[in-house]
Amino acid sequence: MWSYTLRRFVAVVPVVLVVISIIFLLIHMAPGDPLSLLLSDDASPATIAEVRLKWGLDQPLWRQYLNYLSIIVTGDLGISFKYGDPVVTTILSRLPATVELAVAALLIAVVIAIPLGLWAGSRPNSWIDNLGSSFGFLGISMPSFWLGIVFILLFSGILHLLPSSGRDSFGIADNPITGLYLLDSLLQLDADQARDAFTHLLMPATVLGINMVGMLMRVTRSSIIEIMHEDYITTARAKGAAERRVLWRHGFKNAFIPILTVVGLELGTLLSGSIIIETVFAWPGMGSLLISAISGRDYPLVIGTILTYTLAFVVINFVIDMIYPLVDPRIRLS
Repeated sequence: MWSYTLRRFVAVVPVVLVVISIIFLLIHMAPGDPLSLLLSDDASPATIAEVRLKWGLDQPLWRQYLNYLSIIVTGDLGISFKYGDPVVTTILSRLPATVELAVAALLIAVVIAIPLGLWAGSRPNSWIDNLGSSFGFLGISMPSFWLGIVFILLFSGILHLLPSSGRDSFGIADNPITGLYLLDSLLQLDADQARDAFTHLLMPATVLGINMVGMLMRVTRSSIIEIMHEDYITTARAKGAAERRVLWRHGFKNAFIPILTVVGLELGTLLSGSIIIETVFAWPGMGSLLISAISGRDYPLVIGTILTYTLAFVVINFVIDMIYPLVDPRIRLS
């Protein structure tokens, strides 16, 4: 176990280095100067030179790159040009919002996709299989930004059932416990705050989760169809086991590995893919922070945010690998 963990950790280092290098070069090659956003139009040449020296923008690109790598090694991601705060602090203030949105979207997708995939896979070519496949293709095909706009128009503009943007209306952020508004309101035993946090979370999480439903449903269906032809399934049926017991106890349990893999991959995708949804719903997470940093040419914040997404994806996949032996004892990590 320890040797496997060490090898995975060593393998992560070049991945992170490549990501940092690519993003560093791309953001510096992009047109525009961050000083044009940091300073007013009537700033004097002396002021411009002073600010450029302060942020190290007067140095050659290769030296800026080496300086930034030396900062990252110490665990510091630098100072944000736009906010003037440490990048780590800025990211940590927005990270709970993105995590809450991604986890809620994942729960919605799992609750819908797995039962639908099991039902469709146990009855291939039936009406429920055709219905589930159509729903799955629809979920994959619909652009999330378009679906988000439709939801806002319908549930906020016409029906007036859900708020169209933001995370809360009661200022839960003034008394944070975990940074997850819905969980914090439940821990504080405040029904009004919990209802408000839930209504703000429901629409963006649903839109984000619908795109995942199609993929997860298709994988679950394919796995069940393959598993249901195995000999141990025939044996269980021959022993008189109920079809529901055969499906859940024998079929789903043995088909869970590919489903778990897709769930882990999709959770990482939800974290990074929430950028568009956060923009549409004005959700104050890392996605909207990244858009703001890119538009402001905030080099440290852009690199720090993308690095956080990269590390989250790596950590999620590592955790999924650790869960494999618990799900299937035949799998050994070595």
